[in-house]
This record gives sequence, structure tokens and C-alpha cells, in this order.
Amino acid sequence: MVKRVMLKGTPTLEDVARVAGVSRATVSRVVNGTRNVDPQLQETVRDAIERTGYTPNHAARSLVTRRTGTVALIISGAGGGSDVFVDPFFGRVTAGVVDFLRTRGVHPVLMLADTDRTRAEVVEFLRQGSADGALLVTTHAAESLPDRLLEAGVPVVLYARPGQPLPVSYVDLDHQAGGRLAAARFAEIGRTRVAAISGPLDVLASQDRLTGFRAALARNGFPYVPTVEGGFTATSGAVAMHRLLADHPEVDGVFAANDLMAQGAVDVLLAAGKRVPEDVAVVGFDDSAPAAACRPSLTTIRQPVEQMAAKMAEVLLTALDDPEERPRSVIFEPELVLRASA
Repeated sequence: MVKRVMLKGTPTLEDVARVAGVSRATVSRVVNGTRNVDPQLQETVRDAIERTGYTPNHAARSLVTRRTGTVALIISGAGGGSDVFVDPFFGRVTAGVVDFLRTRGVHPVLMLADTDRTRAEVVEFLRQGSADGALLVTTHAAESLPDRLLEAGVPVVLYARPGQPLPVSYVDLDHQAGGRLAAARFAEIGRTRVAAISGPLDVLASQDRLTGFRAALARNGFPYVPTVEGGFTATSGAVAMHRLLADHPEVDGVFAANDLMAQGAVDVLLAAGKRVPEDVAVVGFDDSAPAAACRPSLTTIRQPVEQMAAKMAEVLLTALDDPEERPRSVIFEPELVLRASA
């Protein structure tokens, strides 16, 4: 149990500084969430805050710092509505952002932007200073929000590189390397009639995964990869697999550009009497919950979504602390996760 310090009147920053044995400025930096404070000092100050019962005046602090203590998490491309809450990818991004911000005393505001009207509302919300900055997650290569937010002077960090060159920070995965890992796995297990189910080809990540996969196979003497475009859903993966079996019944390996489509493909293969992986090996992408839930479980390419989302939030908070910080890119590396399907 914490031993409280008896004070006259409402606890102040000066009281906390006296109990902690540090300067008022140090207490202020800890209370305001500044990250250049020694961790041991932070712990000392937090202990003193608890012992004195000091409660920061957030309204007064925001007047001084001109910060709201909130950031907008903008999601575009989830289909709108409740889709964002059931899609494994968007759920993992949200979890990564929330977990990181929670420990920094910063609160995310979730905003969905899939129409011209909702995009305009997002820009106006941020232009008015209702949040300190924005974290943008979009699957649209032609997304207009990065450019519009930059024009409005809003600090913003993207999940995935923008569709056009812009002076904006982003966090991404080396998707081509992921495609190469999938191709290497098929080569390792001796598959020679391999096909692909791509994601939507207006999505840069889909393009890169397919490019890396095809290039790696070409280096191993396979110039042609039958490909059907999917939509990152299990249903689209099933439809694509039906088409591949009809057009290329000899296929012995399938690379699907996400785990949901791979799961749909596996279901169709099993229903058609094919054994996975004995007759047709399947490799997915993302290492999301469906990969482990699928039967057989999916060999897949891991995208560390939660860590990438946390890094996105970290880059934004760093930029908010230092407006002179130059835009930066952070690229994560994929990993092959071996399970039963390949």
C-alpha cells in the first residue's frame, strides 16, 4: 500500500517535485509525457505523484502545450461500417496502436474514411485541432488523404508507403521479400506447377508480393505463374481457387497473398478431393489468426502488424515532440512461418 504524504490544500507540481527530490521542470516533463526523461527519474516522479495524490489539470495543460492528448487513427479501405472490426489485419493494427499509446497517456480516436464525405470530415476534424496528429491506414494506392492532410499542416504517419512520392513518414514491410520467401519454400519442397492468388492489384502491397514471388520463380527457371486476382477475403480466395483448378488442374502449389484467401483456397482444395499439402501445398501471408485456425494450419509469411502499428505511433509522437523532425521510413522484414500446409 502506498504511504500518502499529508499536504495542506490541493497537491501541486511543486509538492510532487519536493517529494520526488527533483526539479519542477522534471515533474512537468514527466506529466506531459516527454520521452527524453531518464526512466528511473520517471518512476521516481510517478511514485511521488501517487504519494501526493496530485492530479494533472489536463485542460490547463492543453492551453499551455496546445496538445489535446489524442491522435486520430484513420482507416480507409476496410469497406466501412463493422468490417473494420472483423478484418484480422485492421484489428491487429488497432491493437498495436492502442497498446502503444496507452502507456504514453495518449488516446486514439478511430475514424473511418471510405467516401468523399467522410474524408472531408476527417480533414476538417484535424484541421480544427481536434487531435494532435493522424495515423493513416489505407489499402487504396490512389488514396487522397495523405496529400490533403499534408496540405492542412497535420502531422501524419502512414501504414505502408504512399501511392505517390510525398514527404510523409511511413512504416511498411518488404513485401517483395515476402513473395520471395514463399517462392523459396515451394522450391525447397519440390513444387514445379505453382500458381498465385493475388490481392487486389490496385493495392501496392499486393503488387509487391506478386512481383517478388514471380521474380524468384523466374530465377529458378519458371517464367510463368498462373494468377487470379482476389479481394483479401476467404470468399474471394475460394472463387480464385475454383478458377485455378478449372484452368490449371495440374497445380501443385498455391501462394495466396493473405491468410484469409489461403484459407478459402484450402477449403476448395479439400472439397475437390485434393490433399493439402501432399497434392497441393498452400502458403499464405500475414500470419494472422486464420493461419493457425485453418485445417491444416497454414504455412505463411509473417507480417509483424502489431509491432509495425506501434512503430507508426512512435514515429508520430516523436514528430509531435519535434516539429523539425524530417519524414522517415521504417521497413520491417517478413519471416517464413512453417506449419502444416506447405
